[in-house]
Formats: sequence, C-alpha cells, structure tokens
Amino acid sequence: MTHPADREEIHHRQIDLRFFRRTDGLFEIEGRLVDTKSHPFRRQLAHQDTPPGVPVHDLLVRLVIDEDMLVHEASAEMVATPFGVCRGAVNTLAPLQGLRLGAGWGKQVRERLGGAQSCTHIVELLGPMATTAFQGLAPQRLASINAPAGEAQRRAKVDSCYAYAAQREVVAQLWPDLHRPPHDRDT
Repeated sequence: MTHPADREEIHHRQIDLRFFRRTDGLFEIEGRLVDTKSHPFRRQLAHQDTPPGVPVHDLLVRLVIDEDMLVHEASAEMVATPFGVCRGAVNTLAPLQGLRLGAGWGKQVRERLGGAQSCTHIVELLGPMATTAFQGLAPQRLASINAPAGEAQRRAKVDSCYAYAAQREVVAQLWPDLHRPPHDRDT
C-alpha cells in the first residue's frame, strides 16, 4: 500500500454494522451511517452553517430476520438529515418485509426503494447489512454446509469469492470432490 500525501480531512463517514440474537429466536441487523464535516458547512436551504463535527446525516436502519434470512421487520430512525422532509423516508421500508437476504437482495432493494422511493443512504446501508447478517449467522451456515445434506450449499459456495475458488487450497482441503486443479499460477 502506498503512503498518502499530506492531506486534510474534510468529510468523515462512519458506518457501524451490528448483528444481534433476540430472545424471541429472531435476529436483528442494525446499520448506522453518520456523516460529519471537519469545517463549517452550509447546507442547501439552511440559513446558517452546520458546525464542524455536527452530523449532516445520522441514520439508523434495523432489520429483523429469521435463521432463513427472511425479513420480518424493517425500520429506520433519522436523527440528523439535510432536510426535514428526509425524515419521511422512515416510513418507506415496509416493502422489504417478506424478502430474503441473499442472491438478488440488492436488486430487490433498489426496485422497491431506489431513487425517490426512499433515502439513498438507507438503500446504501442495506447491502452491507445483508453481508453482516451472513457473517452473524456463519456458525449455523457452516454447520449445515458441511452436513451430508449440504451438497447444494457447498456447490454454491465454490467460486463465490477468491478464497473459495475451485482451484484454491481452501476448496481442496474442505471439499476435495469440488476442487479443480489450477490452470495457472494464481493459486
């Protein structure tokens, strides 16, 4: 990695993603996005500057899912927004109920909430929230993928990322029957 040149921070976006097990057997994924500036900033339609460090955006999105990644509830809170009208976007998440996190999630989210249908930043958070859910449920998924009935899951995992490439050592060690010898030196 190269070293950055001398620089001055002008914007800071913090994204915090957390996964929880609930006492009712369901799970929650919580995503929070906070944008701040390091200098005074005049928002559109504002009559005064927003002081440094005061959030321009402070959004919290919560999904409630089951072990099969089915969305039971979707909600949002907007603590800080550039415009007061933005807060109306908290009422736009109902179309996510009944969807399943997994292949096609991002497309389904954009179809239901993209553009003027909801808040861009809520939509942005929903992608990494899905991957956070996959990480949160990893122990359950790993147990089922390695079970004798997990053949379809194993096949789906192969070539899903760099480490799980069919020609790499991870697949060779975990599932030798699905390993393919490398074609070149990128093992």
